Amino acid sequence: MTPMIRFCLVLHNHQPVGNFEGVFEQAYQDSYLPFLDVFEPYADLRLSLHTSGPLVEWLDQHHPEYLDRLARLVQAGRIEIIGGSFYEAILGMLPSRDRIGQISTYTTWLERRLGAQVQGMWVPERVWEQSMTKDIVSAGIKYTVLDDFHFKNAGLVDDELCGYYITEDDGQLLAIFPGSERLRYLIPFGQPHETVDYLRDIAHRHPHSVVVFGDDGEKFGTWPETKHHVYDNGWLKQFFDGLVANKDWLLTTTLADAVENVPPQGKVYLPDGSYREMTEWALPVEQQVEYEAITHEYEHDSNFPRLKRFLRGGFWRNFKVKYPESDEMYARMMHVSERLEEARREGVRNAEFESARTALYRGQCNCTYWHGAFGGIYLPHLRNAVYNQLIAADNLLDKATNKSSGFVEITSGDFNYDARQEVKLTSDRLFAFVAPAQGGQLYELDVRTICHNLLATMTRRPEAYHRKVLAGASEGHGAAASIHDRVVFKQEGLDERLQYDSYPRKSLLDHFWDHDISPEALARNEVEERGDFLRGVYEAKLRRNADRVQLVMTREGRASGLAIKITKGITLEAGSNQLEIAYLLEGVPQDHPLHFGVEFNFAGLPSGADDRYFYRGDREKLGQLGTPLDLDSAVDLALVDEWLGIDVKWTANQPTKIWTFPIETVSQSEGGFELVHQSVAVIPHWLVRGDAAGRWSVTMTLTADTSLAESRMQPRAVAAVV
Repeated sequence: MTPMIRFCLVLHNHQPVGNFEGVFEQAYQDSYLPFLDVFEPYADLRLSLHTSGPLVEWLDQHHPEYLDRLARLVQAGRIEIIGGSFYEAILGMLPSRDRIGQISTYTTWLERRLGAQVQGMWVPERVWEQSMTKDIVSAGIKYTVLDDFHFKNAGLVDDELCGYYITEDDGQLLAIFPGSERLRYLIPFGQPHETVDYLRDIAHRHPHSVVVFGDDGEKFGTWPETKHHVYDNGWLKQFFDGLVANKDWLLTTTLADAVENVPPQGKVYLPDGSYREMTEWALPVEQQVEYEAITHEYEHDSNFPRLKRFLRGGFWRNFKVKYPESDEMYARMMHVSERLEEARREGVRNAEFESARTALYRGQCNCTYWHGAFGGIYLPHLRNAVYNQLIAADNLLDKATNKSSGFVEITSGDFNYDARQEVKLTSDRLFAFVAPAQGGQLYELDVRTICHNLLATMTRRPEAYHRKVLAGASEGHGAAASIHDRVVFKQEGLDERLQYDSYPRKSLLDHFWDHDISPEALARNEVEERGDFLRGVYEAKLRRNADRVQLVMTREGRASGLAIKITKGITLEAGSNQLEIAYLLEGVPQDHPLHFGVEFNFAGLPSGADDRYFYRGDREKLGQLGTPLDLDSAVDLALVDEWLGIDVKWTANQPTKIWTFPIETVSQSEGGFELVHQSVAVIPHWLVRGDAAGRWSVTMTLTADTSLAESRMQPRAVAAVV
């Protein structure tokens, strides 16, 4: 007779903050609901279920009957509810106060809504740092699940991973279960009997042990091709039938039951890490390519199974190095967190404060801060959602602390943690973050009335998977395949759309070029810079008065072999939704012109829709926002997004030529490789000649008109009052 073992099914269901409503609904219909429908009749089965906060709040609003069913199964002892970081934040990137806050507030919510006793948690993306232990325990958690990969990195081998271990930090103890990587690939992609056979083998070798499967619930219906495989072809029912048929030795149970009835295997301290694929994605592209090459070169070597456990990839936090856009969001998040903590220390405790904390926690949702097999940071709607929450939190903190309306401020500090000074210009309508040491670029511009960052841009850069795009490989699969193995192209000709940038796609980028460059070459970043201002260090001076602030930046450099001095100023007035931008160039020759351009980029304004368009003058429409333009003698250009309710208008005090073109990336998501519109480049450019003193100047304005959005808000506000 086969010895008894415990098998813990741990499902993690998640949708990120800002995902499309239709995606939530489709995942519910394809995964969450049918899984529950199949599971519910199997009275002998138990499982542990984690549902992320963004998803559970959506379910509570749109399908409360689903949560009611969960609550009944909780009361019946069929389902254990697992808690965690409320809005699925990577705990390692949070300050201690926010780790504890995210976990404890979610535990309270789950216990109130589902009647659950929450003792365990899901670690988002299984990103582990040993120092998190103390905060997790302080938040009331007793146990969690990581991958067996974490344990192997600590020196344990497969035969030692049939149970759970205790870890410790500062005297605080936490139980940690190793989730089986083998089971992650068998379920649901192998035949149901393969899992049972695998568990039977473990039972014979390690009687009375505990084996854990912990992975995404979306594998059961939402991942490509899995709905047909799991439900239409009956895989899940066959799988459950197999578990029940072997219940004399295979006890399908919860993590809570395992902790209560099985002693720990011992103590372990786990290195910083995540699941194996995540550590590969966190590597720099060149190292990621080499890692994959080495793996493929030796995977058939008889010694590779022994060597593989010593292979490790990168560290999750280095996504903030690999993608500076992630670091920008992180720094913005920390800015809000610090403001919130300062208000707490000052005794602020009102409704706006609590709402600001919720918005902060929402802005910490992890999916946008990294990229792998899922779209992540390449998805504009997810970046926009994060900034939306962080800007909203700032707005709420202004109200919570009774900050007066109509204010204007300018401050300097190391706002992005790079050991250099940045400058922030703030009013009740705009936030502008400028980096004098990085070409004097404007790297964030928040329109506070609609909580939108116009500079949530994305730079085009190489990715390891671009080799597959260039190869044009397209493999069909007769059966469902793991999300990590699929190669699908969502559009034709993606290999021709691969273009890379040599600088961040931000604003107030100062260029000097040859006279005869084309906009097409510029869009492909195939134009040589003739100046050293693009990444050069500008000196900064801050000017203040009661209703007006100004940042003045100066740099002496070279352009086309000449010594040139650029002074650029940014002015913001109290109560204004407009930036005034003035340029003065000195040392400009009179006898031959220099080709000078100032690049702006605008994000969150999609292309491909008639209600998102360019116009100039008296509303003369010039095409959708993805339209390349080559304008002459222009003194204004506007970008409108009627859905968002914003009209962004650029003006200048002298005529200029303007080029516009879309910035698009070829990126990977669970659906395959796709072309994604990231931002719109708007580049006024001049052939400048100096006056008698060698000076040339221009004054521009950038206005963010949100009156359309505000007109929609007002009726809702009135209705709410009524």
